[in-house]
Order: sequence, then structure tokens, then C-alpha cells
Amino acid sequence: MSFIKKIRTRLRRGKPLLKLRGLITLLVCLVMALVLLPVTLLFAERVEHETEKGLEEKAMSIARTLAHTPLIIEQLQQTYYSPAMQEYVKKVSSANHVQFVVVMDMKGIRRTHPDARKIGKAFVGGDEYTALHGQESVSVAKGTLGMSMRAFSPIYSVTGKQVGAIVVGISMQDVQRAQEGNTRLIAIAIGIGMLIGTEGAVVLARKIKNMLVGLEPPEIARLLEERSAMLQSIKEGVIAVDEGGRIMLMNAEAIRLLRQAGIEDFSFSGQEITVYLSAFRLQEVLEASTPRMDEEMELGGITLLTTSVPIRVKGAIVGAILTFRDKTEMNQLAERLTGVSLYTEALRAQAHEFMNKLHVIMGMVHLRMYDKLEHYIMDAVEHHQVEIGTITRQIRDPVMAGFVLGKLSRAREAGVSFELTSGSHLPESSQTQTTHELITILGNLFDNAVEAMESLEHKQITLSLYYEENRQNGCLTCIMCDNGPGISEDLRETIFEKGFSTKGESRGMGLYLVTQSVKRLQGSVKLIPVEQGCCFQITIPYSIAGNDKHD
Repeated sequence: MSFIKKIRTRLRRGKPLLKLRGLITLLVCLVMALVLLPVTLLFAERVEHETEKGLEEKAMSIARTLAHTPLIIEQLQQTYYSPAMQEYVKKVSSANHVQFVVVMDMKGIRRTHPDARKIGKAFVGGDEYTALHGQESVSVAKGTLGMSMRAFSPIYSVTGKQVGAIVVGISMQDVQRAQEGNTRLIAIAIGIGMLIGTEGAVVLARKIKNMLVGLEPPEIARLLEERSAMLQSIKEGVIAVDEGGRIMLMNAEAIRLLRQAGIEDFSFSGQEITVYLSAFRLQEVLEASTPRMDEEMELGGITLLTTSVPIRVKGAIVGAILTFRDKTEMNQLAERLTGVSLYTEALRAQAHEFMNKLHVIMGMVHLRMYDKLEHYIMDAVEHHQVEIGTITRQIRDPVMAGFVLGKLSRAREAGVSFELTSGSHLPESSQTQTTHELITILGNLFDNAVEAMESLEHKQITLSLYYEENRQNGCLTCIMCDNGPGISEDLRETIFEKGFSTKGESRGMGLYLVTQSVKRLQGSVKLIPVEQGCCFQITIPYSIAGNDKHD
């Protein structure tokens, strides 16, 4: 009852009655049975026929041989009974394992018989007439010894006259036993074949199950649907290739970005990616077996940020996956994050500075130093207004002004004197991308300078911003200097490389990001020789907003 209940439960839940291993085993065995059953039937019938035919030929061969024996021919021409012929025929019959050998004359009278009492009597069966008329024949008939297969052969004298006939009989029970023995061998062979086939089916089912990581077909189908839904829902383009570089998969976002890049033909599934999308350089990833992380590439006028990773299964490379996004979209997100980061950094530094001033004010109130407290507050307010006013006059871009104010608060907190030179001037940019890259450049240079001067007692950073307008376009020059230990001559060629750092592992990204931002703005960066410290000069094309052109 519990077994039937389990079957009903599986059917109600839409699950198959058999798991994959049992299903494969059952199907293989069923196919083997369907193939072997008709073959067995046909082969058994053929074997029975061949067995019977073989016994017929054996009996006929014995009959023919005895029909030409001189002793038998000579004794048949006599009218009396011959014990010598009887003895000879019994020996032949015993040696060849036949039921009987009977010699008869032309009247059908037995001259030999296994039972000596029947010698001299007429042959029984009614199938001897063909042989007595000079023709060989084989028949099945019932005689005194029961049902037997009989082979008749005529006997001729030396002169060619027929003098009688000889019949060799094989019991039908012996015939049936021979057929049953052959059939039994066939059954044993078929049984062994079925056992071997069943064992092979079990091994095959186990192998397939292992190849499928133990998953059942419904689970595989569900995983495939989930993978497809996941790939189509993510916001990154995904392209997968096999070990030969042939495209195997491409999601909807990849198609959208490629269409945006001007590629409309998406009939290249199964084709080599080097033929259609060689710019992605996936073949190099397959050959080198190393990933390529966060690389920028131009495709059809858009900038993509790509990551290529080889796929390994049990240590062997079986393909590669490429993921990519439109860098413009990432820049927009980065701009928002940068603005929030600058805002929070400025608030944090100003809050810390404000708390320090409140502690001073509270202490002066407790000491009842009201006159000095008034002067302290007036100086603080005047300094704050002058600082903000100076920066907003020199830097017209509000995002960059907020950035510099934040860095001023950060510098005071770190004990660094941060100065914007009096001749600096930065109009508002007409392109938010330029502002974003400029923040990346100056922010990394500022942070590197603060870290380089940690061990110094007097720390100073100066920033100069010079805008020059020419006929074609404006040009902005940024110079940031510090009084730190500087950079040695032998390192000046390698400081801009990705991952290079003198501060330990997992560093070396600041100056690399600076060079990448300068490269995107089609500008230049160089290290200016100074007596003490370090000084970087960045020159970039800079177009100003319309409201700044007539200031």
C-alpha cells in the first residue's frame, strides 16, 4: 500500500515514476528485449530446422555407406538368414548412436532388426515403397520401436540389379532432445547477453548521472530556465564561447549594446568570435588561460568596460565568458557616487572642525572670557567667509568648488596646509564628464600627497588651476605640488603603471587612474622637476559653459 501511495504522490506532484538512472536502465533493457526476442525466435526455428536436417543427413550417410557394403549386398542375394550381417549391422548402429538399422529384401521382409524376433517379418511403417523402387527417401513414421526419423537407401548388386533396401532410424525423442539442447544453449547465450546488457545499462546510467552532476531531467530543465532568466535580466552584456572560440551564448543586453555599436547581424551563433567580434580578444584569453579584468575598448563609437574570464572544468579550459557594460552609464553612476562622497567627506570634515571650535567656545564661556570669545567667533566667521568667497570666485564650477572645500577641511584635519594659489581660475565646464575625470585626477593626486607627507612635521600642498582660451578650444592646466620626499629618478618611468606602489601590496591604483582619466580627456600628465617634494602637471582640453564665456 505504501508503494502505491508513493506512486500516487509522485503523479500528483507531476514527478516521473522513475528517476533518470532507473529510466535509462529500463529503456536499454526494453530495447534489448525487443531486439533479441524476434532474433531468438527466428534463430531457434532455424536451429531446430538445421538440427533436424543434420540428423537426416547423418542417417542418410550411414544408409548410403551400408548400401555399398559387400557383406550386405552378398547376403541379400541369399535366401537364408545371415547372423554375420545381423551382427555387423548391430555394431554399425551402436557405433553411430542410431536407434536401428534394418536391411530388407525386395519383398519388404526384414533381414536384420535390433530385435532378432522380428527378423523375417514384414517391415512396418508403410514408407518403404519409395526405397524398394530405387529412390532414396527420408520420412517420419511409427514402427515397432516407436516414432522415428527414417533414411531409406536402395541396395544394388554388382550387376546393377536392386536386391533390397536399407533403412537407418533415429528416434524422434533423440531428435527432440538434440533440438532442445540447442535451444537451451541459445537461451543460455541470450540470458548471458541480457545480463551483460543490463549491467552495461546500469553502468551507462550511472555514468550519465555522474556527467549530469546527479541532477534529474526536471531539475536540469529548471536550472536551464533559471539560467536563461538570470542572463536575460542582468544589466551586463554576456557572451560565452567554447574552447574553439565559437559563440555559444549571448544575452539580450549584449545584443542591445552591440546594436548600439552598429552591429545588426546576430546570426553568428556557433561561429568563431574572431570573425565577427575580434575586438573583444577572447581568443587571447583562451590561449593564455588568464583573465582580463576591467579593460576599456572602443566599439562602434561607444566605450565598453569589459571583463574576460576563462572557464575551467576539472582544470581544463572549456571556454570563456565575456561581460561588458557601456562605460557612459557607469560614468553617470560614478558621478552620482562621487558627488555624494564629496558631500559626505566635506560634511564630516566640517563637522569635526566645527566640534573643535565648539569645545573652544564652551571652554571660554566657562572661564567667562567673553571679550576674547567675541573676537574668536568674529575671526572664525570672517575666515570661513573669506575662504568660501575666495574659492567660489576662483572656481566657478560648483562641483569642483565643493570638491576643493572638502579637501580644505580634510587637509586641516590631517594637519596639512592646503593652498589654492591666488592666480588660479577655473570656469564652469560644459561637459560633466570632464568635471568627473578632473575630480578623479586631483583627488588621487591629493590623497597620494597626504600619504607621502605623513612623517613630516610641516606639510604643505599647493594647487594651481590655469585656464587659457585659444581659437579652437580652451585648455586647462592643473599643477599640484607637495613638500614630501619626492620620487627618485629610477621610479619616474614606472609610477604610472597599474599595480606599481612603494607602499605595499594591493596598492598602486591612484596614479594609474590619473593616467587613465587624462587619456580619456585626450590630455597629458608629467612630473615637473623640483628641488623638494613632488609636482605634477596635467594639461587637458577644456570647454566652458555658455554663462562663463563673457565673464
